[in-house]
Amino acid sequence: MAARTVRIIREFFRLISPAAPAAEPDFIEILSQPVPILYRRHARARNYVLRLRADKTVVVTIPRHGGKGFAREFVASRKAWLEKQWRILQTRRRPPQDLRPGMEILLHGHAVVLEVRHNGRGWELRAGPEQTPLSAPDGNLRPALEHHLRAAAKALLTGRVGQLAREHGANVNRVVVRNQKSRWGSCSCRGTISLNWRLIQLPEAVRDYIIVHELMHLRHLNHSPRFWTAVANACPDYRAAEEWLKQNSGQVGF
Repeated sequence: MAARTVRIIREFFRLISPAAPAAEPDFIEILSQPVPILYRRHARARNYVLRLRADKTVVVTIPRHGGKGFAREFVASRKAWLEKQWRILQTRRRPPQDLRPGMEILLHGHAVVLEVRHNGRGWELRAGPEQTPLSAPDGNLRPALEHHLRAAAKALLTGRVGQLAREHGANVNRVVVRNQKSRWGSCSCRGTISLNWRLIQLPEAVRDYIIVHELMHLRHLNHSPRFWTAVANACPDYRAAEEWLKQNSGQVGF
């Protein structure tokens, strides 16, 4: 009876207490534009990591024992870097969502022209070395092209991970090719390598760097100096690959 009375009293005071105001989203002004800031805590992160996404949202990764207050200071201290990244995003040429014959996409690091041809049996879409059947020659080519490239990427990336894993003595338990929106790849503590199917659009050397990057995470599940030493030993030109990604990733995804 006493316990029930306590519950009733607690509920009464909960109902009459003023509701806590909803937290306002954080913003930072970049070149006169208010840009939202998203905070994400990551249990394995050792440092604060800042990123400006393609949708022009700032994302801050907070390490396990980090605080949001310091994260805000960290963002403010990197404002000049964010302004530089903003200018890069502004100059990137993003392909249109509606794909038509004659347009170009990036494939294996090269610009290829989309072509629609009749081969005697039916219509087909050609993009450089890739070919796939089409039900009709008109309309948006994106669905057919994306379906084909995702299948092609799965075969290509799975095989390449196996080759590079053997070359570098890495033990991979599983390879998954996914439709990732904001990552090129990831590695789990169970030995699973997950890769973005859009890697098929990148130059071979850049693609290999991303795979090697994830393979080295099998040894170091962090971005410590030891991790980057392992990356440099396995891929001496990794900085050139990183620079290519910074300058050209806006063209990926059609």
